[in-house]
Amino acid sequence: MKIKIFAVVCLLAANLFTISAQKWFTPEAEKQVDALLSQVVEGNYKNNRYPLLRKPLMELPLGSIKPKGWLHEMLVRQKNGASGQMDVLYPSVMGKRNGWLGGDGDQWERGPYWIDGLLPLAYILDDDVLKAKVQPWIEWALQSQREDGFFGPEKDYPGEPGLQRDNSQDWWPRMVVLKILQQYYSATNDKRVVAFMTKYFRYQLNTLPQKPLGHWSSWAEFRACDNLQAVYWLYNLTGEDFLLELGHLLHRQSFSFIDMVDRGDLRRPCTIHCVNLAQGIKEPIIYYQQDTDRKYIDAVKEGFRDIRRFHGQPQGMYGGDEALHGNNPTQGSELCSAVELMYSLEKMVEITGDIDFADHLERIAFNALPAQISDDFMTKQYFQQPNQVMVTRHRRNFDQDHEGTDLAFGTLTGYPCCFSNMHQGWPKFTQHLWYATPDNGIAAIVYSPSEVTANVGDNVPVVISEDTYYPMDHQITFTIKEVRNKVKQVKFPFHLRVPKWCKQAEIRVNGKMEQTVKGGKIAIVDRIWKRNDKIELYLPMEVFTSTWYENAVSIERGPLVYALKMEENWEKKEFKDSWYGSYYYQVTSSDPWNYGLVDFDRNRMNEVAQVSINSQKQQLDFPWNQENAPVEIKMKARLIPTWTVYNEMAGPQPFSFCGSAEGGEQEITLIPYGCTTLRISEFPVVGK
Repeated sequence: MKIKIFAVVCLLAANLFTISAQKWFTPEAEKQVDALLSQVVEGNYKNNRYPLLRKPLMELPLGSIKPKGWLHEMLVRQKNGASGQMDVLYPSVMGKRNGWLGGDGDQWERGPYWIDGLLPLAYILDDDVLKAKVQPWIEWALQSQREDGFFGPEKDYPGEPGLQRDNSQDWWPRMVVLKILQQYYSATNDKRVVAFMTKYFRYQLNTLPQKPLGHWSSWAEFRACDNLQAVYWLYNLTGEDFLLELGHLLHRQSFSFIDMVDRGDLRRPCTIHCVNLAQGIKEPIIYYQQDTDRKYIDAVKEGFRDIRRFHGQPQGMYGGDEALHGNNPTQGSELCSAVELMYSLEKMVEITGDIDFADHLERIAFNALPAQISDDFMTKQYFQQPNQVMVTRHRRNFDQDHEGTDLAFGTLTGYPCCFSNMHQGWPKFTQHLWYATPDNGIAAIVYSPSEVTANVGDNVPVVISEDTYYPMDHQITFTIKEVRNKVKQVKFPFHLRVPKWCKQAEIRVNGKMEQTVKGGKIAIVDRIWKRNDKIELYLPMEVFTSTWYENAVSIERGPLVYALKMEENWEKKEFKDSWYGSYYYQVTSSDPWNYGLVDFDRNRMNEVAQVSINSQKQQLDFPWNQENAPVEIKMKARLIPTWTVYNEMAGPQPFSFCGSAEGGEQEITLIPYGCTTLRISEFPVVGK
């Protein structure tokens, strides 16, 4: 490796001398210098090409990361559930009539939404049946390209209720297709994608000045970052300068999230659509790769602080039903927002290496996401509530109402976009568990049972297994399963994230203490690795509290929020002549829920809260329901009789210490939020 670097440096020096003697500071010379520099800094995986910011983390090819344990079970349930059957469950949109298959049906976002999740699911599971479902969509998109570079359906769809009309030229749905094609190239290296995108981006550069992003609809202005990240992705492959010009143009025409933060819009309700916020909030950081002004990162960080304070919910989301709608724990949070915010955080982690974004990603994935989709992955909630005591068909105080179906578990209940879009959550989460690093190492940034195959060191393939019950347990074991070179060993740095909620982590290598690391740091173990070497990461999980609406508290342990365990009575209901589907499920309970936690010393939470762990349930393939929940926390509580059902919701939240509690202390059981359907996760505090 040292000889290789020395040779490249000598080549660089010789060429720089030649360039300087002939045409120093000319554009041609600058390009030659850039090309030579890239030879020196390029590692095992492509980082950003100059002049883009070099990233601290690089995404691995699709299929390099395989799920294990409960995560594998989750993806299999997707495959056997709605993700693998959308063409049957929703044939009017996902069937052969879809405009993205050349039919006379929907030509907007819903078909692409499905494939944006189905494609990574197919290649992560290496499932030929799912790949066969994906391929016609890929082929039609590639073959639809016109001579001028435009692609996709060109006939407006007369539509069914809720489907967009008169927008076949809209830039927005094509952004979803660009994401699909990126993933397809990552999995297959199909060179047609590069030529296709090059032609389309030239069309955009020529056309956007006359027909800007907002020409057909506002969606493209708010979601331009998905277009922008695809432009940078292609630039890293081809290095064509016009792509950087297009990057600036897309940024100028997109909605300014920096201005939104500066105006204080995120401190008020109804200032932005909840999904536009989830998708668009990454735009300043995507653009930061081209313009490395710190203001772009600072604006996003300040935006998240405003969201947390004025609209935040303990499961990692925010009140947005559909407009941004405050932090009352009975306000809804949309499923599309959850999966889109997860993807935004995944890309922001890659660009910045910021641990806050990784912590936030785990909070959504391990709390909000499993609670909002049924165990069989066949139905979903359009909105979820942090304090959710009845799942019924009823009009509530949401910004948007869809005949009272928003909380019901169904297929098209609420609004059908989430039924189309929910599929990307777990596959993309899996794809972003591991990253390559510029020092030719590997980084475990987000934790779940998995296995990664990657090139490290001097381009040596290794296979690393991650075995854990995390987030239901504190121990994660990494094993070097294979080193694929002649000497069967390789030196490389192994990067490990220590979440901020962890006060101090321990790292052991082959049973010996390697180092202790404080929370909020990236630990690096740089050494020679060989087959069967083990790293054990211990992330001690202490119980702690967070404060929310009306000074209510949530109980947390590690990356998990805990919620009141309630009996759940599921009942299937039939729709009559409704485009919200043919059936839905309502969930009710006869258990009391109006508890206030008895005042406690928050500095002694590990004494106040009694944690019990069922090791047998930890080993189950699917921990994400009430029956299988492996961790319970017992807390002291008292009933608050004035806190009652209102409008089929938990009524107005009592302010902590102001509620009138009744009766003696009781012991209540809390389980992980992601294991609940009915719940209280924000508790008032009452006197003893």
